[in-house]
Amino acid sequence: MKIFRSLYLQVVIAIVIGIFLGVYFPDFAISLKPLGDGFIKLIKMMIAPIIFCTIVTGIAGMQSTKKVGRVGVKAIIYFEIVTTIALIIGLVVINVLKPGSGMNIDPASLNIASIEAYTNPSAQPQGVAAFILHIIPDNILNSFATGNILQVLFFSVLLGIALSKIGIKATPLLRGIQSLESGLFTIIRMIMKLAPIGALGAMAFTIGTYGIESLKSLGNLMLAFYITCLIFIFLVLGSILKYAGYSIFKLLAYLKEELLVVLGTSSSE
Repeated sequence: MKIFRSLYLQVVIAIVIGIFLGVYFPDFAISLKPLGDGFIKLIKMMIAPIIFCTIVTGIAGMQSTKKVGRVGVKAIIYFEIVTTIALIIGLVVINVLKPGSGMNIDPASLNIASIEAYTNPSAQPQGVAAFILHIIPDNILNSFATGNILQVLFFSVLLGIALSKIGIKATPLLRGIQSLESGLFTIIRMIMKLAPIGALGAMAFTIGTYGIESLKSLGNLMLAFYITCLIFIFLVLGSILKYAGYSIFKLLAYLKEELLVVLGTSSSE
């Protein structure tokens, strides 16, 4: 049937099967973790080269560095304002619902190994100057290899501006990058066909490892998270899109398959 060819429905079915396996066959469900991890790695593999191609072709296609500058300034201002609004909404919701209240967990008993990359001060650039210097890559190939998005973005912007300045001389390279971009998006479409398998593996592992009962203790946190997201999406982004002449509902309908992949794999990569 045609309906079963829909990636949207396939992901939904895969998530339901993952939950079933996690509840009734937890040992087997836990062994399916590589399916989710593998799918996420495939997506991560594509991020840096796609960012490179889209940024370079986008900036080079403007043919005007002044136009690039105006768009960049507007984007930075928009990002800062909307991010601040998102933070305020999150703080309000978290202080009203107070998720985690009453759990009385001893912080010393928690395993923080998985987040040491974010909590270890020595692993992070210290100060504004160090952060800016960190954006400048020592080796651009290494930036691609390690998936350092900020460094890839920095180089992409510079190359895009350079190509826009040299005009017709940039045409052969620009056509090559555009061709590469088309190839990369074709690979993405191929990878997305594996989304149901990735969603099944990730959901099965989550339920099999933590169980339905243990997940209930996280219910308030998830409720706070989704309330924050819904308020931000429908009130903030919805208002911005309406002002620009677009519908948030049409956008969400267009992105429904990607959103389900995010839900099933618990990853926004």
